[in-house]
Amino acid sequence: MNTQATPSPQFYLTAPAVCPYLPGEMERKVFTHLVGPRAAEMNDLLTQGGFRRSQNIAYRPACEACRACVSVRILVNEFEPAKSMKRVLAANRDIVSTVYPAQPSTEQFALFRRYLDDRHQRGGMSDMSALDYAIMVEDTHVNTRVIEYRLREPGSGISAEPKGELIAVALTDLMSDGLSMVYSFFNPELEKRSLGTYMILDHIDRARALGVPHVYLGYWVKGSAKMGYKTRYQPQEHLTARGWELFDPATDL
Repeated sequence: MNTQATPSPQFYLTAPAVCPYLPGEMERKVFTHLVGPRAAEMNDLLTQGGFRRSQNIAYRPACEACRACVSVRILVNEFEPAKSMKRVLAANRDIVSTVYPAQPSTEQFALFRRYLDDRHQRGGMSDMSALDYAIMVEDTHVNTRVIEYRLREPGSGISAEPKGELIAVALTDLMSDGLSMVYSFFNPELEKRSLGTYMILDHIDRARALGVPHVYLGYWVKGSAKMGYKTRYQPQEHLTARGWELFDPATDL
């Protein structure tokens, strides 16, 4: 009989750094490594507990005097798109989305660079190389997929390998209770298509088809303009000190 205990994950704390969301604040994070045969199971548990994944690291905020970062997940089965979201879906009917293993491509990286150069010139990812991008996609021990969004070519019909222009990409973890959107990017010149909104709506549809109840959007930060879009997808739950609770949009006034 094997009585050896299963090793528990080791957690570490980062040094203080400038907060990228709220001016005048400092951030710290607690993190652990997601490796080995239990990585997928651990990713599920940690995500449900408010962690996010970046490559083979799971992390969550551990700031000393601030609790502004709140984990958000959409309740898939009760979600109904608003009129504006229905317009986004209608405007993107010519998009074909395809799921692939977590493997990078030069085409993805070219789009990734266009997105960063337009939207995040001063961000922490602004100087990422093709190798950095490949590591971001491939360095995973959990159930990760790449979803490519392409414009349907006229007369192309249904194809297992669509050849239209690549306009958006999502890196997504498949979990036992939902889909976690790790990172997504798109062609910034196609602003009228609202591709960020479209990808979230597509993930909601995918989660519903898979029979899982949640889409995890990461952290919402009240007071941060770049995070405000996340509360548009109702109903949703926020992780509080009492656990996951239904969010009331009226409180965000």
